[in-house]
Amino acid sequence: MTFKETQDFLNEKVLQYNNQDFIDTDPVQIPHLYTSKEDIEISAFLAATIAWGNRKMIIKNAKKMMDLMGNSPYDFVLNHNDSHLEKLDSFVHRTFNGQDFNCFIKNLKHIYTQHHGMEHLFAKHIAENRTAPAISNFKKVFFEADNLTRTHKHISDPEKGSAAKRINMFLRWMVRQDQKGVDLGIWKSIPTAALSCPLDVHSGNVARKLNLLTRKQNDGKALLELDNNLRKMDPIDPVKYDFALFGLGVFEGF
Repeated sequence: MTFKETQDFLNEKVLQYNNQDFIDTDPVQIPHLYTSKEDIEISAFLAATIAWGNRKMIIKNAKKMMDLMGNSPYDFVLNHNDSHLEKLDSFVHRTFNGQDFNCFIKNLKHIYTQHHGMEHLFAKHIAENRTAPAISNFKKVFFEADNLTRTHKHISDPEKGSAAKRINMFLRWMVRQDQKGVDLGIWKSIPTAALSCPLDVHSGNVARKLNLLTRKQNDGKALLELDNNLRKMDPIDPVKYDFALFGLGVFEGF
């Protein structure tokens, strides 16, 4: 296919997958359970953090996280005590365990009480067409309160070569708003043009077959290459093509 033919093909696939039906099979359904800004972004952040592995298990365990917080994540983050945190000790999703969950809750409280919330912190360091500086800074600030070494691996640092798939997915959920109802679009201070594609094995493989990506590893350099090509197709909303790349890989085995 020519570049234009690839663009037209992906635009069709965006329309096919970026709709309400997508929510039922995706972890994005977790923040859709809530209506307040803080509940939405905290639930989304936690769900995105454990979004690797079997999707049904991701959703099941993300709902368990919400249950352990009384289905009031913001209130739990701000007002938890030691006995509340003890209830989180039994949580496990792959390598993310109760210790990590405790650490995340303490550090989220620090973000909201000392740094005016997650949106403010991310927006301060968004660069033109790049989320990487904002994600890297967020990680540094996030671990100011409870610096548990084992938990660092659960937030990627793109400035150290990571594609940061899960946190870029979280940012897509928070920033994109296109009236389709999948992404929540509650953050208004970050432009969609700055978002990066949540690059994983599925989207990476499809991108290579479509000649949008030549690098073999799914790392930060690959993400930069893919982002540059997607921005040629849509400089305002390049990350919409995540629906097409992911859908083609997961649902169609492209």
